[in-house]
This record gives sequence, C-alpha cells and structure tokens, in this order.
Amino acid sequence: MITVTADTFPLAQTFTISRGSKTHAHVLTVRVSRGGVTGWAECVPYPRYGDTLERVVAQISALPEGITREAVQTALPAGSARNAVDCALWDLAAKTSGRPVWQLAGLAAPKPVRIAYTLSLNSPEVMRAEAAKHAHRPLLKIKLGTPEDMPRLEAVRAGAPKSTLIIDANEGWTPEIYADLAPHLIRLGVALVEQPLPQGADDMLAEIARPLPVAADESAHDAASLAALQGKYDVINLKLDKTGGLTEALRARAEAERLGFKLMVGCMVGSSLAMAPAVLLAQGAAFCDLDGPLLLAQDRVNPLHYDEAGVHPPIAALWG
Repeated sequence: MITVTADTFPLAQTFTISRGSKTHAHVLTVRVSRGGVTGWAECVPYPRYGDTLERVVAQISALPEGITREAVQTALPAGSARNAVDCALWDLAAKTSGRPVWQLAGLAAPKPVRIAYTLSLNSPEVMRAEAAKHAHRPLLKIKLGTPEDMPRLEAVRAGAPKSTLIIDANEGWTPEIYADLAPHLIRLGVALVEQPLPQGADDMLAEIARPLPVAADESAHDAASLAALQGKYDVINLKLDKTGGLTEALRARAEAERLGFKLMVGCMVGSSLAMAPAVLLAQGAAFCDLDGPLLLAQDRVNPLHYDEAGVHPPIAALWG
C-alpha cells in the first residue's frame, strides 16, 4: 500500500530567494507498506519545475500496488513524485533486508559531510548581521539574484571575513549583470556561483572565461540532461527532487563524473527525512548544501545530526 500525507514545517525565519519568500516548508510524506514493513520518504514539490502538492499526490496515487523501484523509474518522470516513491522503496528494502541502503546500493560506508549554511536574500544590513551570526561556519551560501546585489555581497563578506562563500543567483541575473559582477565575486573570494543565468538563456557561459566555477542547478535535472551542459558549467548541483530519487541521482552522479564535472548536492527546504538519502549521494562531493533542517523551527523525530563535522549519515530510525 502507498499512502501520501501533506506535512508542514514552520521555518525558523522567513526564507527569501529571487523568486519569492516562504515561512513554512510544505512537503509530502510517502509511505510504502508491504508484509507488515513500512518504508517512508519525503519530497518537496517545487512550482519552478511544474510540481504542485496536488499534482504530485495524483501522480503517486495512480501508481499500481506492488510497483518496484525499477518500474517506478519509467512510470513517473524525473521530479518530486518519483523521488518520494523511489526513496521510500529504498527504505523499505533496507528495513526488509536488515541491511542499510548504502550497502544495498553498493556504496562505501557514509561519513559526515561538510555543508554550506544558507543566508536568504535580504537587505545588506540584515545579511551582514546574519553573516556575523554564522561567521564560525566554514562555508556560507548566499541567496542573491537582483540588480542590486553588490552591497549585499560586500556586507556578507564584512560580516563573515573568514568563511568561504558560495553565491546562488537562482536564475536572477542577466548576462550583463553577471559580467559586471564576476570580477567582484573573484575579488571577494567567492568559491562558486550557482545558476547565474536562466535555464535556456545561459549559452553565454560557453563563450566567456570562467575563472570562477559555475554550477548548474535549474539547468541540471537527470543524467540525460548533463551532456548539453558541457562547456557552460563546471559543477552540477544534483537534488533528489530534480533527479526523481536516489536511483537516478546515483546514475547522474556517475554521468557527471564521466563528463568531467565536479559535484554539488543540494536540497529544497525540507526536513531531515528529505535530506537523509541525499547524504549518501553527497559522499565525496566538492560542495554539499543539505542545510534544510537547520532552517526549520521544528524537524522530524530522530533528525539528522549536525555539528562542526557537518551533517552525519541518518540513523536507521529515520531512514535507510
């Protein structure tokens, strides 16, 4: 039996990117029960990719009982619906077999992964104060994506002078804005810029020098989407809600490595249950952005553990 429930997690504070703001994380929890054993997982439907809570519930509810993890790869397209079912079936397999998912998938035993902590878009003054509050963190990710971003970037650097910075423009810049900002990003020690230009309007990235590594986020989905990104991007940001689950994400990771990309593993704003399978994917990645639970005012029972080493692999009571 497959069941879907909607859950809401309040955020610790309003989270803003160039496309808008949110105060709650609205997620779907999927449970697959067979033979008295239940596996579960979470997805975060994201309107940017055409997903809504209602559409994803309908997609999952239409699946036949007893569907296998192999069959769901073609029964559903890449996206959040397939992610939740795929990861729930991985969890079910782990509980049924008594072996962790990393073993079932033929992976090495997972270790803690250093993560980026995200500062949402705000005024320069607020972003400086937030940067100062988190200046002890080694890696900060800054949400930008407006024509007035330079004062924000300067403010964050002043607030956290020693942290490594990642910029996420969320498709919010034009080629002209990016060309103007790029030298300043380098001057301020930015290590990576994510998706500076909109998907489908990013050909300029293939025509300019890229002394600052550029990551594809909205332009990268499943393994089949990656070949077209060669020459434009240096890093691929994989998210389970884009790939459609851990199964395809592992294929996409292998394809990204084959094509010579570095790897970043990211997330939507969700609970520890959504991050748990992504911790396996993030092993060995150049960048990891699995801080979703740190942005919540309330998380799942048996949440992921975060400390100075980063995010630790999930315990069996949570997932996998």
